[in-house]
Amino acid sequence: MSAFGGWTTAEGLPAFEYRAGPRPWDPVIDPPTSRHWVHLGNRRITLVADSDGLFGVWDEHLGCRWLTERTGIARFGALSTDSAPVKLFGPTFCRVTMNDDEVEVERTVLCPEGEAPWVLIRVDVLNRGDKALRRSLTEEWEVRPRLVDLEFGPTRGDVPPDVPVVALENCGGERVETTAGPLTVEVVLEVPPGERTTAWFRFGLLGGPADPEAVYETSLAGLKNRLPAAPDEIRWHAALLTGGACVDGVLGGHTLDQGSAYSFRHGFNGAARDPLQHALPLVHLEPDLALSVLRNTCAWGSPDGDLPYALDGRKQPWTQLFRPSDQNLWALWLAAEYAATTGDLAAFHDPVPYHPCHGAEPVPLAENLRRQFRFFADEVGTGEHGHVRILNADWNDLAVRESGVDREVMIERGESVLNSAMAAWVLPLYAGLADRLGDAATASEARERAAALRSLVAGEWNGRWFRRAHGPGGKVVGDHDLWLEVQPWAILCGAATPDQARALLTTIDETCRAGSPLGARHRWPVPEGTHGQVWFSVNMTLVWAASLYDPDLAWDEWRRMTLHAHTAAYPDVWTGTLSGPDCYLAPDSDRPGETWALPDFGTAMQAYPVANLHSHSQPLLAHLRLRGVVPRFGERA
Repeated sequence: MSAFGGWTTAEGLPAFEYRAGPRPWDPVIDPPTSRHWVHLGNRRITLVADSDGLFGVWDEHLGCRWLTERTGIARFGALSTDSAPVKLFGPTFCRVTMNDDEVEVERTVLCPEGEAPWVLIRVDVLNRGDKALRRSLTEEWEVRPRLVDLEFGPTRGDVPPDVPVVALENCGGERVETTAGPLTVEVVLEVPPGERTTAWFRFGLLGGPADPEAVYETSLAGLKNRLPAAPDEIRWHAALLTGGACVDGVLGGHTLDQGSAYSFRHGFNGAARDPLQHALPLVHLEPDLALSVLRNTCAWGSPDGDLPYALDGRKQPWTQLFRPSDQNLWALWLAAEYAATTGDLAAFHDPVPYHPCHGAEPVPLAENLRRQFRFFADEVGTGEHGHVRILNADWNDLAVRESGVDREVMIERGESVLNSAMAAWVLPLYAGLADRLGDAATASEARERAAALRSLVAGEWNGRWFRRAHGPGGKVVGDHDLWLEVQPWAILCGAATPDQARALLTTIDETCRAGSPLGARHRWPVPEGTHGQVWFSVNMTLVWAASLYDPDLAWDEWRRMTLHAHTAAYPDVWTGTLSGPDCYLAPDSDRPGETWALPDFGTAMQAYPVANLHSHSQPLLAHLRLRGVVPRFGERA
């Protein structure tokens, strides 16, 4: 039982009943607050439901944009939803109940299934008295358009360049609209004693008419049908993951970015690997959305096959901060897993655009991916030891800084054992796709490169674990300390012998996992002056690798990734109750169970510690791997 409430069922779906009063917490770079919130959504908009009964609506169709923040109140006589003590957070809806001696009012705000750019509001009024009831019901929202674009300091509040018209309507009745400012609609309800009546409203970017009751019923039925037949936490993760999608009005397809502080606070969609990674479990749950995310992310790139680190708040390529060397691998992986699972090869003949800034003609998806392979092979390339070059980051944005090697030297000549190990697994899978698309030359080269990299990774075994990276002049990273992110990939790609894999998992269990209720720390020993960190992205691969040699450890590590585990360990921390960040701080930290903060850089996941899609996608993918769901085109080289 969380300090904030408990899990229940509503509309046949998992839901959380929030009953907490004010519980202040520290965002580190903002003043202390008692606000707790969760992000819900469909394939177009995100509804941000707050513990104080207020709402935000986010629409990433044209950029990182708020339509409104912290608004949306219903009033019925003297009753007001922003003062109701109990809230119910469902997977795509939020419900508030308020009452007095005469009446009970239940208000549900729902994100309809599909790509509707608006929320549906249902207000049920029950007359509990013995006399007819006549009161005014009002919906009050305020439109506050705001573009969020690479903000790492105080909120700027930029107005989007093409401010949309936002409307509020009583379905079948009054409609008001504006580009900015308050909107109010009022309706007088007359309710006979002992009876119930329902009023319907819509708020957002409204199009034509809609039958609200039909939308409500078909949305809940559709949601129940598309969620997997699995434990409630798995269903919750699937709903919140897919609720992070938004149809892209610039590049086509759907975005599925990290969210959390990166999007909603700082205003960028990045790194490119993240939407690709988030879409991997959807290959097996909602393959049409997985393909749409693949196409969208491939469209970020340039005709030479490069993927930018991120898109800014206006959907323009952002390359100034990081230039990681792994991003093409994620596109090749997602594409190959999609093809191996669905058998849909026709999708690879459909054209995909390049980002409009390049002025290039679209090419078939297969060609886009071939160019990405060429960029990885020829431009990222390998270093003097034969490993994949690290550039200024690999998966770990801070790997170069934490390597202990001169930054410029490491960027120019450093090599990533991590990306060599990952490539040794991904490239044979991509080779299987290339074969089926009739590109035998690419398939052969991919297999040859994978075999060479696998052999090199095998040589990085130091007797206890695999080394992390190489710098010039004999500089070795990870010989005396364990970097977790490389270890599972060394097992998965076949570089580790069975004896080495079992010994390595034992070492990880005795070091990185020891005493950490949320999963393995990604470094051991924890570097002096830093906090132990537990990363969803890394521990997903650990679960997967451990499932091959130590299923008990694998299942235990997966359980530590769950919301249940976080609530059991840290019941007073809202982060991890319904959603989470990209990583947690381990028990070694002064804020265990919370997340990272870099106040000197004006950034902190702790300031927006929920709605990161790693916290939903990675438990899903790890669970699939535990159940033996692994892509195969046949034997790997």
